Amino acid sequence: MLGRASGFVVYQGRGRGVVVQPHRAVVTGTSGPSAIPLAENRSGEPRLSVVICCYTERRRQQVEAAIVATTAQLGDADELIIVVDHNPDLSADLAAGHPGLIVVANKGIRGLSEARNTGTDTASGDVVVFIDDDARPAPGALKAVRARMAEAHVAAIGGAVEARWETAAPEWFPDEFGWVVGCDYLGLPHHGAAIRNPIGAAMAVRRDALLDIGGFSPALGRRGTLPAGCEETLMGIALRERNPNDRIVRDTTFRVTHLVPDDRGTFRYFTSRCYHEGRSKAVLASLTGADAALASERRYTTRVLPAGVWRHRRSPRRCAALVAGFLWTCAGYARGLAERRSIR
Repeated sequence: MLGRASGFVVYQGRGRGVVVQPHRAVVTGTSGPSAIPLAENRSGEPRLSVVICCYTERRRQQVEAAIVATTAQLGDADELIIVVDHNPDLSADLAAGHPGLIVVANKGIRGLSEARNTGTDTASGDVVVFIDDDARPAPGALKAVRARMAEAHVAAIGGAVEARWETAAPEWFPDEFGWVVGCDYLGLPHHGAAIRNPIGAAMAVRRDALLDIGGFSPALGRRGTLPAGCEETLMGIALRERNPNDRIVRDTTFRVTHLVPDDRGTFRYFTSRCYHEGRSKAVLASLTGADAALASERRYTTRVLPAGVWRHRRSPRRCAALVAGFLWTCAGYARGLAERRSIR
């Protein structure tokens, strides 16, 4: 099994409280979570535990929209879990506003990886579906997850993530860099193709497989507004190492729209995100080896980006942004490698 910086944490509740939802009641106490089982699943389809992680009141409206859109698609045996990352006020607000949902606090260190681990540990479904707090599942999205995950050798799926810009995409923004804002980008494999890892805004993973590999590594992933990443990449590599016959599939019928606020449409954010992606890739390479960590990136840099330069040749600003994004990512990777060497 692929190692990680720290093992998967089994989270135990503190104090006492009851959160009731239509399918089960979760009681938290000193002995940890206990639950009334979900409604029996008679359809033969996998039961879904949808996890939405959030951390700030500034996204409260987006969280509400995600909850409404997700709840409308839940089956009788499914559940929705809201994980709040170290924000007691937001936890209390969501629990009060949605007494029918499971609202839990991230019990690990601050950050998206441990928030997702908390959601995975809380879940009781066969498949854990992760949707970003500023994303909305399109009609039929969860139905698509059920259908795809009924295939025995599919361990995880990555959905289509459509950018929903708050105003409009900047004229200079190259389509090849949609990953900068957590969305689909030019060069992604087609529907039904095998992929190394999903985009985190819309992904589904078999719960037992995710637990077997230790969940998401807290050495990677976002912490608040720090635009780091690669935790989904490490997960994908670990899933394949766990069982080489398992597949991770891109399924564009599992679709979400992902809000891109104006502050992420700046060139400053663009370069910062590229830089931190490079640093994250260096951490990933130290954990898995460069061959596994950079397998998809080699095709991206040798085929997708050169084609992009030609494609944008009549748009100097877009072409310049594409080159700048590549260079900032390389700079971050070099810095990350230097940092890793200094702590050995």
